[in-house]
Amino acid sequence: MRKMRWVVVFLSFLAIAINYIDRANLAVAAPQIEKALGIGPADMGLLLSGFFWTYAFMQMPFGWFVDRIGARIALPIAVGWWSVFTAATATASSVVGMFGCRLLLGMGEAGAYPSCAKLVSQWFPREERAFATSIFDSGSRVGSALSIPVVALIVGTLGWRAAFVITGCLGILWIVGWFAIYRAGVHGAMMGESGGATAQQDGSGRRRGNGGVTWASLFRYRTLWGMMLGFFCLNFVIYFFITWFPSYLVQTRGFSLKSLGSLGMIPALISIPGGWLGGWASDTLVRRGWSLTAARKTCMVGGMLASSAITLSAFTSDTWLMLACFGLSYGSLAFAAASIWALPADVAPTPGHVASIGGIQNFASNIAGIVITTFTGAMVALTKGSFTIPLVVAGGFCVLGAFSYLVIVGRIEPLPVEPAQQGLAGTSHSSV
Repeated sequence: MRKMRWVVVFLSFLAIAINYIDRANLAVAAPQIEKALGIGPADMGLLLSGFFWTYAFMQMPFGWFVDRIGARIALPIAVGWWSVFTAATATASSVVGMFGCRLLLGMGEAGAYPSCAKLVSQWFPREERAFATSIFDSGSRVGSALSIPVVALIVGTLGWRAAFVITGCLGILWIVGWFAIYRAGVHGAMMGESGGATAQQDGSGRRRGNGGVTWASLFRYRTLWGMMLGFFCLNFVIYFFITWFPSYLVQTRGFSLKSLGSLGMIPALISIPGGWLGGWASDTLVRRGWSLTAARKTCMVGGMLASSAITLSAFTSDTWLMLACFGLSYGSLAFAAASIWALPADVAPTPGHVASIGGIQNFASNIAGIVITTFTGAMVALTKGSFTIPLVVAGGFCVLGAFSYLVIVGRIEPLPVEPAQQGLAGTSHSSV
């Protein structure tokens, strides 16, 4: 059991890494696709945006779906779905065809994080969930880092169409490994996927099934709205690193492609151990007798406040100090994210709501991806190439996120299943 659960987390890590490789391959192959299909930057911008819309809006229904059929089946369905449409992108010969593939890709990838959060809730007690979460969540940073050299190598040797076919096959190989390794019978409680042995041993006293709490009624809890706002703020900043950060280094800081590929990776590399450290710190505090509320909020609020250092990068001319500010910011965001992704299991009123809550908070967080990309582009155009306003606003969102987790999110414990009283349910859980 103790060994098998870490294997499950490692497989989840691989799924998230493949997820990010498959979503980033279009950006790496973009120059070759523009030439091959005879399209311009406007069309490519449309193609790049297609993924975000379905990815964001499918989070909530996919979270519900995971809770209904179980993560053991839902995760490989998601991986298979997005892998097929990753490979299918290679057959596209027009903007319309490729845009359709990107929309369908986003639909499948929406199931990854809710499924992984569900798996951690089933295999780990609460004092070990944050570190386990940090491991699978680090797959996003590893996948983003690997996508550039791996996809670039394939495009350079075999062409852009081969890049989509090969990266799509990664997911198929993962599915084979998943069903060969993952056995629900390892412990009997996993068969129902509705609250495994570890979920029953966390002292929460949560009942099986949905406990009378419907999916729609989750929005009556103030804590859930605080989680949505806080995660929106965190991803507002993270998506700057994923989308506009390379352009900032080249256009504002004068980085060459060579320095972009080396120095530009520093913040992302810092974020990987930053996430592991955040998970370890959160769980260690719980094991040392801190309440779950104090442990999780200390890491989330502290990480969000430290990440506001991104604003300082706009006011220094020193390259290394600028990279240090970005590294501190990205690492702190990853530090906080480990506890943030442990929250769905911590606050779910029943084991049957973990993936649903994960999908809801991830929906809000990915709306931030749409907002930051659009907002930054508009501000850079209005200020004739300056990134100062986006970086200052990003720092402000870091502070707002810290406030949300400190004040709006209530006690970190299973939300009450009793009928809601006047106003928002769970308001009695607002104290820290």
